[in-house]
Amino acid sequence: MNGMTASAALASGRVRLANVRQISLVTAKMRVLWVLGGFVFMTFVAIIRIGQLGISEVAPERTSMAQALLPSRGEIADRNGLALARAFASYSLWYNPKALGAEGSPLVKTPEEIARALLEIFPDANFADLVKRLKAKNGSYLHRRVLPEEANRVFALGEPALEFPREEQRFYPQGSLAAHVLGYVDQEGKGKVGMESVLEQRLLDPARRGAPTPLAIDARVQGALEDELMHGMLETSAKAAAGLILDVDTGEVIALASLPAFNPNRSDLAFNELVSNRVSTRVFELGSTFKPITIAAAIDAGVITDLAVRYPTAPFKIGGFTIHDSHDFGAFLNVPEALIHSSNVVTAQVADKLGAGALRRTMMQLGMNERPTIELPARGFPLWPRGVNAAGDWSQITTMTVSYGHGIAVTPLHLAAAYAALVNGGIWRPATLYKLDPAHVPAGRRVFKASTSARMRQLLRMIVAGGTGRRANAAGFRVGGKTGSAEKSGGGGYRKTSLIATFAAAFPMDKPRYVVIAMLDEPQATQTTSGQRTAAYNVAPIVKRVVPRIGPMLGVVPDSTRDVDISDISPLVRSGEGE
Repeated sequence: MNGMTASAALASGRVRLANVRQISLVTAKMRVLWVLGGFVFMTFVAIIRIGQLGISEVAPERTSMAQALLPSRGEIADRNGLALARAFASYSLWYNPKALGAEGSPLVKTPEEIARALLEIFPDANFADLVKRLKAKNGSYLHRRVLPEEANRVFALGEPALEFPREEQRFYPQGSLAAHVLGYVDQEGKGKVGMESVLEQRLLDPARRGAPTPLAIDARVQGALEDELMHGMLETSAKAAAGLILDVDTGEVIALASLPAFNPNRSDLAFNELVSNRVSTRVFELGSTFKPITIAAAIDAGVITDLAVRYPTAPFKIGGFTIHDSHDFGAFLNVPEALIHSSNVVTAQVADKLGAGALRRTMMQLGMNERPTIELPARGFPLWPRGVNAAGDWSQITTMTVSYGHGIAVTPLHLAAAYAALVNGGIWRPATLYKLDPAHVPAGRRVFKASTSARMRQLLRMIVAGGTGRRANAAGFRVGGKTGSAEKSGGGGYRKTSLIATFAAAFPMDKPRYVVIAMLDEPQATQTTSGQRTAAYNVAPIVKRVVPRIGPMLGVVPDSTRDVDISDISPLVRSGEGE
């Protein structure tokens, strides 16, 4: 029994020992698991925290660093990415009256001596203004955009109060190119006049100013247009010139020029009269360029059904006013001949048959009664004839004179949009200075039937092929268009010695892509123009020179094997000369 008791006791001890070992192993494993779990938890927390820091702290820091590297004002580019306006770091000349402390003058020499020295460095400065600023108690800018060599010369004067703070300036690398499109930035950094004003918020937006803002303008085409307008302006001793090139299918303004131009790199342009844009802000009576619009409205309305019908050309009086032509074209003209020779008398008769209401509605559909549709802030309001009844219809004499471009004044931009509708199938679209995505071209509104537009392409081509516009006939480019020479109005009526000469064109007329408007303000009779002042002699040649220069740039190459088919109307036309 004692043996059994001993054996049982021994067995009981072994069991307890085994239980202790098992418990110890379990405890060790649990401790390892707790430690491992702690590491996993800490790692998980660390990952979450790193993620939070990456989102809430690192990203803003990186963003702010990236934004700090951006210019304060975004870049403007042409449709091909060429920079037209950008910001750049520059130095200015600043007078600091506190340079040597609050007491005493900071100048070594007298203000007058320093002003004279500065005038030798900056000849455009004003002596009295410099002296005034150098005597003032408050600091001020003495000159902006100081060149390095100029800064060295100022530094050599040995005046510690003349400092050169670094700041950001607006720079137009193409100089005066497209100045009236771009506008300028004033000394306070505000955009003025042109797209600098329109795009102000976009250009200053940190989220958007990192990428250039593209315009519809093509700098190459713009340069060609400005060059040829200046050429024509100098040849005819004209007071000014203006022109634009418009995509007939989108309304994009490929070029827009008003001469004389201004230099947007100068910041003192607030009262410079050259800043005024003749294309979009000035309204003019554009004369015979309106005749194709009247004829198109009559064809569309069914008033003209047979182009062979002839109209008398004798002058006639109406309302105390005599309507007459500039030349004797014979006793009768049909519609093609009336356009080719530019007959006021025949166009007035067509308008009378069309009626005041129909002609007025056509002009309204073409936007002639409202400011031109474009993004520029300054847009001229047309001189729209007053109506004589409740419907606003015009009198008979007003209807007749408006038909050939008198008694109504619009901008060249109005005319460009109207001619685009004449030749593109009959659709009027607003002009725009933004480069458009092909998928977002506005639908526009129909003004003329497609068949009417096709007929007008024939007639406009005939005017250039053998009429008043033949000096615009650029070989291989199938140019079509119409001349317009209108006397400018003055205090006592029209001034016979002051003309606005205009040519409205499109090319290539077998499949029109671009409208070209060129205008000269008060051209003079010169040897170059054979002693003539009319558009046929002084503006049509501008278009003839412009089109071959810009056509290849825009994908239109000359092709003498193609042309508009005018075989059905050419037998109706007699040769001759009009305006």
